[in-house]
Amino acid sequence: MCGIAGCYGAKDVETVNRMLDAMEHRGPDDRGVYNFSGAVLGHTRLSIVDVAGGHQPILTADGQTGIICNGEIYNFRQIREGLPPSYEFTTDSDTEVILHLYREKGPECVKELDGMFAFAIMDGGKLLLARDSIGIKPLYYGYADGRFYFSSELGAMTLAGVDEVHEFPAGSYYTPESGFVEYYKLPEIREHLLADFDEASRLIRETFIAAVKKRLLSDKLIHVGSFCSGGLDSSLVAAIAAEEIPNLHTFVVGMIDADGNESDDLKASRIAAEHIGSTHHELIFTEDEYYEALPIVIKKLESYDPSLVRCAVPCYFTCKLAADYVTVVLTGEGADEIFTGYHYMKHYPTDELNEEAMRCIGNLHNINLQRADRMGMLFSLELRVPFLDTAMIDLATKIPPELKIRQSEDGESMIEKWILRKAFEGTGYLPEEILWRYKVQYTQGAGCESLGEKLAESEVSEDEYQRIKAENPDAVINSREAAYYFKIFREFHPQDSVLGSIGIWTGFDFAEEREQVQGTVDGDLKHVR
Repeated sequence: MCGIAGCYGAKDVETVNRMLDAMEHRGPDDRGVYNFSGAVLGHTRLSIVDVAGGHQPILTADGQTGIICNGEIYNFRQIREGLPPSYEFTTDSDTEVILHLYREKGPECVKELDGMFAFAIMDGGKLLLARDSIGIKPLYYGYADGRFYFSSELGAMTLAGVDEVHEFPAGSYYTPESGFVEYYKLPEIREHLLADFDEASRLIRETFIAAVKKRLLSDKLIHVGSFCSGGLDSSLVAAIAAEEIPNLHTFVVGMIDADGNESDDLKASRIAAEHIGSTHHELIFTEDEYYEALPIVIKKLESYDPSLVRCAVPCYFTCKLAADYVTVVLTGEGADEIFTGYHYMKHYPTDELNEEAMRCIGNLHNINLQRADRMGMLFSLELRVPFLDTAMIDLATKIPPELKIRQSEDGESMIEKWILRKAFEGTGYLPEEILWRYKVQYTQGAGCESLGEKLAESEVSEDEYQRIKAENPDAVINSREAAYYFKIFREFHPQDSVLGSIGIWTGFDFAEEREQVQGTVDGDLKHVR
């Protein structure tokens, strides 16, 4: 995980350096800037693979071709073995493999990369920019005075003097000659292909276990851990990782209410951690600490959408905790999209359910993945998301919705992610009470779901809310909570011309839409079975 920044069309070293200054948190271990013919590439590095080497930009021997990259390529060793021996490697880095694969196959090399990435290659006077299939790694671009600027974060882009900032599209690459080329599309729905329960269960187990284990890639000096909230998704990821990593570090956060009751995630995660034998860490935060973190979260999240902000605060505390012990952490992001796990989906027309799931996956780069990237990078922590492996996404399109959401045995409720739970039933990975635990939102499990709304009600009057909404017609401000977050957001990101051009910074609210019918949980650790 790193930060990248660059300028194409001029040797604007000063601006690129200022952009890197704004992203120092993304890469505290190293920094490099290199001048090409009519371009500058800059990189700030968090060392994970090839700690001793891997300084970027990585250049060819003649200094005419070079690369900067943010991300990880999980199949880089296989690619390296398949390259002709004429390519001389100077590092053991996965990034250098991309460089030589590009020299061999050109821009179409991106189709062979299995991983999460945003990278730039300068080849003489030619530029190539690319972003991974789902948009796990961020990338933005804009124009100023005939120059083309790009970076990993909006905050860095505002330093380039661009009139507008655009999000680089996921699953695409760009060259000035070809423009944007889409190399990956979400697969079409083929839900008739895996109607057999036993076959679907087997493929889910095999594909997901492989997805988790490939994401344990790191240098021997780098520790890998896992979030473990006690919910199905993160607990399953942690359980599989614990097979490979003895004494795996796991992490959970939560609150204790006025009556001394611990939040559900604190209690459930202990059950999961004890079962998988992890070294478990907890962080209990207070209401005051929540409020102190809120403006920091909004600034670094680069969004004021209430649903995104609410979930980002416990994510902030979890990343803060994890960064004391590991550099890489696995998360359960994407499971609800892959296996239609959101509560509103229980009320969705069955024949449209998989299409809705794919729509949500296509929007994740603006929502949960943005939250994971910003909160992790704030603490120089890399978050990896095995549920969003492209093989898992492809598999999900073949599974009928009837296997994803199914009525409970007593007929009183609908069970989300049913086939995922059944696929790992009896395997010993998780205890039954965790495998069949009722889904709760991140904020519910941590016990902080109403704190932001409560604060906003005390800080923003109805009149002020209506005024803010009227003065900012292009922004999505549908509540006093959104208005309060918007005020904080504007303190850190005042440039209307930049912010107004990107949906995610004007309150892009797919997260709100998805969870608008989210229920509540009565009693501790309620199970769906």
